[in-house]
Amino acid sequence: MSFHLYRQSGQHELPEIPLNEKINDPRLYLPPHGLVGAVNVAINLGQPLLLTGEPGTGKTQLAHHVAYYFQLGKVIVFNAQTTSTAKDLFYRYDALGHFQYSQTQAEPLTPEQVEKKYIHYQGLGAAIRSRSRKVVLLDEIDKAPRDLPNDVLAALEDLRFDVPEVGKTFETTPENRPLIIMTSNSEKNLPDAFLRRVAYFHIEFPSDADLLRILQQKLDGFDAEKGKKQLDAIIGHFGMIRAKDRVKLKKPPATAELIQWANLLRKMEFDAAKLVNLAALSKEEKEQLSLSYSVLAKNKDDLNALVGLLGG
Repeated sequence: MSFHLYRQSGQHELPEIPLNEKINDPRLYLPPHGLVGAVNVAINLGQPLLLTGEPGTGKTQLAHHVAYYFQLGKVIVFNAQTTSTAKDLFYRYDALGHFQYSQTQAEPLTPEQVEKKYIHYQGLGAAIRSRSRKVVLLDEIDKAPRDLPNDVLAALEDLRFDVPEVGKTFETTPENRPLIIMTSNSEKNLPDAFLRRVAYFHIEFPSDADLLRILQQKLDGFDAEKGKKQLDAIIGHFGMIRAKDRVKLKKPPATAELIQWANLLRKMEFDAAKLVNLAALSKEEKEQLSLSYSVLAKNKDDLNALVGLLGG
């Protein structure tokens, strides 16, 4: 059995658990219908690509897939915050750290030393500074202040930025224009002027057929006909949970949770084909399934609602 159990009594060594590298392998990303075209539009027009869709449907994974496909190295990720500023798109200056150093040291730092210790390049700044083609992921751009998306477009036009703290200017050429992929949970909070100047695509939740393809790509141990029967049952049960006809969840699980849940059921050696008839499950099987729901539910009410499906 590959599922390891923690018990309160005694002491035990933590077992080595092999990770399934396929789950986050960018080579195995399966873009939904229409997304390939949207990527091509963005690339050929030199525009950012804005992706919307519910969490867990593969918005951020696309950036890693594109970087792999075009051999552009590691994705540069900028996580937008409610406090993000235009300068944050390029670099972060540790002003407090620099000030504290200056208060305790008699010898001032050179601009090069300040840059090394207190300037942290990120997002567009790291891409421009590299003077090579990079993929930049601006994640959850809708969380940022309303003006920040327009600052992104201005930065792509200039392809340069200043770092006055060290008296430097960085710029790159149009040939090295970064590929910008932005994610948002909703386009409603974004400025109209910004939306007119980006390529846009909404990732719909995958169909059952697409979910089957995704699971077969990402997980081992479900290749034979028996495995397909189990995956069909997993997808059917997952769809019932999301349909809200029997369970009304505050945060329905998405594709990412489905992959992890199916992987967990396999590790637990739970016969997923039995999901088609919950009433026929043994007490032990119900306990196993109840345990597995902790992957799908993200709050107390949702977990109780899922466990309630098993009827005690």
